[in-house]
Amino acid sequence: MTTVDKFSSVKVLCVGDVMLDRFIGGDIKRISPEGPVPVISIRKAEKIPGGAANVARNISSLNGSCTLVGLIGDDEAGRTLVTEMKRDERISVQFVISAERPTTEKIRYVSQGQHVIRADIESSEDVTQDLELELINLISELLPGHSVVVLSDYAKGVLTDNVIRRTIQFAQEAKIPVLVDPKSQHLERYSGATVITPNSKELLAATGIDAGIDTDSAARACHAVLRNTTIENILVTRAEKGMTLLSRKKEPVHIAASAREVADVVGAGDTAIATLSMAVGAGADLEEAAALANCAAGVAVGKHGTATVTRSELLEALASVQKFSDDETSKRLLPLDEVKSRIGLWQKDGLRIGFTNGCFDILHIGHLKLLNFARSNCDRLVVAVNSDNSVKRLKGPSRPINDENDRALLLASLKMVDAVVVFDKDTPLEIIESICPDVLVKGADYQIDQIVGASFVLAHGGTVLRSKFVPGRSTTNVIAQISNENTK
Repeated sequence: MTTVDKFSSVKVLCVGDVMLDRFIGGDIKRISPEGPVPVISIRKAEKIPGGAANVARNISSLNGSCTLVGLIGDDEAGRTLVTEMKRDERISVQFVISAERPTTEKIRYVSQGQHVIRADIESSEDVTQDLELELINLISELLPGHSVVVLSDYAKGVLTDNVIRRTIQFAQEAKIPVLVDPKSQHLERYSGATVITPNSKELLAATGIDAGIDTDSAARACHAVLRNTTIENILVTRAEKGMTLLSRKKEPVHIAASAREVADVVGAGDTAIATLSMAVGAGADLEEAAALANCAAGVAVGKHGTATVTRSELLEALASVQKFSDDETSKRLLPLDEVKSRIGLWQKDGLRIGFTNGCFDILHIGHLKLLNFARSNCDRLVVAVNSDNSVKRLKGPSRPINDENDRALLLASLKMVDAVVVFDKDTPLEIIESICPDVLVKGADYQIDQIVGASFVLAHGGTVLRSKFVPGRSTTNVIAQISNENTK
């Protein structure tokens, strides 16, 4: 049984600054006549638990359990946060409520994928002694039975020196490891912790050494922290340069970054500390735990907003690193049995499965529009491609132009495609009935009653969608154009 397989048995006590992240998206097309500022026309708004609450969400999405301790205000944002967190059965919400402090909110305005401005509602002063005592008593009461403790410090006043010290003391007495995501430049306040996970900027503020320059600088900065505190280990996150782990009396371990594309770094630190806690709680050594955390963070930065990473996404990313480093597309080209197994993992994570099919003989803009449309309406997209024999029966003996392996590999190389399977029948009905997708997608040149498998998907509660047709864009037209050019 692998470390990831053991995640379901891990129970984490997460203590820290909870907050509500609001993402308000829209278009900016003009400047305000009232002043030199852009006007955003709001199109959508999202409310997502953030901070320590996002750590808890990541623990849950990785199939672990979490008890979340934090502080909220007696306000609408706090009530919204409680409602959102209680939707997750793997998270036990244990909040202290303050009538004097607001629930921390971060309101991000986003246009064309870019953050335009952020507005914060918060009180960052330390909580009062009464609230501090209430938090400490709650932590003491809840600690037994947990595998690991996480302190998620966003410097919003919950993790006072006293709360940190007493929590670490409770955990040490119970022989439970303590992991800290710190925001303070005074790292000695986390003395006694098993691991702290500062980023390069935080480590620079604490030591005056820029860990982001190179591995030697990272090692020197980590040594400086361990030398001046009783922290046992330090794992510094260095953005695109990966991570560096340093333990007492051991050589530093440098881990290369695994992210291929960076869409948004919001919440990546939450994903890293959550994954690290799950691995440590599952009994992994720190080097393996750090590698898993690094891999999960690489997935998180490829998503927009306050992201979580699921167990299946982590397994897929690990497979990519370990088995397919020379051929990134191979991991998506699978026989039907393996597609079904992968779909089983996705479904356990609550992901919505999409399906489309075709010959895809010569890829063109119409194909890309279809695939992008399909992927935008599901969490995972399975594409079934006709075998060479199937294409010949449907299109004639001169087709396909490209053989089934080339066509499948090209599809598997596209970022919107999660799995590709080749089928030899004239229709994909057998595959559709086998995997039972949530969403079935074909081009708008098909009517619903002409789409193979539509009645089956609809009868099983799924959705059938038609992608907008791109006029004049088809493999047949491309071949005809090439033939005409060759005859001139």
